[in-house]
Amino acid sequence: MNTKRLRTIIPLAVIGVIAVGFATHVGVGTLSAIGWQDISLLCPLGALMTMIATKTMIPRAVVSVVIAIALILLLARAFCGWICPVPVVSKIRGVFSKKTSNTDMTGTGVLPANENPLVKATVAVKSTNGSAEGAVEAVHEAAPLTAEEERALKGCAGGCSSCAEKRARLDSRHVILGGSLVSAAVFGFPVFCLICPIGLTFATIVLVMRLFAFGDVAWGVILVPALLAAEVVFFRKWCSTFCPISAFMSLLGKANRTFVPTVDDAKCRESAQGASCEVCAAVCPQGINVRHPEAGMSFSECTKCRACVEACPTRAITMPFLPKKATAPVTVVVEDEDTVAAS
Repeated sequence: MNTKRLRTIIPLAVIGVIAVGFATHVGVGTLSAIGWQDISLLCPLGALMTMIATKTMIPRAVVSVVIAIALILLLARAFCGWICPVPVVSKIRGVFSKKTSNTDMTGTGVLPANENPLVKATVAVKSTNGSAEGAVEAVHEAAPLTAEEERALKGCAGGCSSCAEKRARLDSRHVILGGSLVSAAVFGFPVFCLICPIGLTFATIVLVMRLFAFGDVAWGVILVPALLAAEVVFFRKWCSTFCPISAFMSLLGKANRTFVPTVDDAKCRESAQGASCEVCAAVCPQGINVRHPEAGMSFSECTKCRACVEACPTRAITMPFLPKKATAPVTVVVEDEDTVAAS
């Protein structure tokens, strides 16, 4: 099954399980606080803000933060790509808009792909065929590398402003992350939780279920879905521009060394054939350039979505548990029999 479809099915399944739990009174919580009976796991950001707000070390919150850190070090931002309901909810906007994008709410919002010399050829094909999949099929006859692309293959030595912007360590998300923690200390409660789209998604589900099951009419039935809809419509790049949870994960994700997309130079069009391709850069929702990491976003932003793996026309990209160590070529010296005898 295509992982893009699977990444839609899994969040919907999670939402369905949680909704069934509410309907059958079998408490499993939500993604903000999920668990079973006495075992629970809190949102790491919510746990941090709660401890800061109460100025208390809460054992359950500490355990939740430690477990979350361990998972992020292992899987980086995989939660964003496979479990978080926000990208799925944002697809509602596509119903009212003809414009489509592979980035959706999770995109980086950096320079358009057609302004990047590394992806011009691929984007041209993509615009002709209408999809990233069409681009993969149409790039069977690889065009030769231009002089600009050959320079890029050797690395960005010019210190261009676009590359510097993409490699920036901090962005608006990290400012909001800091503001969320400070606001929790100032106001004495986790303020961001009031507008978190993950929490609003499940709050909307609960309110609608109570409305139909018990006729429970309250202002929240209107306000909560309206706030969620406003975030989906007006904050089109929520995950890459506003979300402090993704900022928290990206900071820790800098130490991630597992399941990182790796290019096999023996199969890659550019290194093996000297041809232009860059399909992987064109399809990545996070703006990561697997072939030229210096020209895209940091790998700490990787959500392990496997879009680059599936799009690569030569299957040159894999996501091994740990990257293979480069082994130096072994030189075998064969001595002449007369030389051996003389020695």
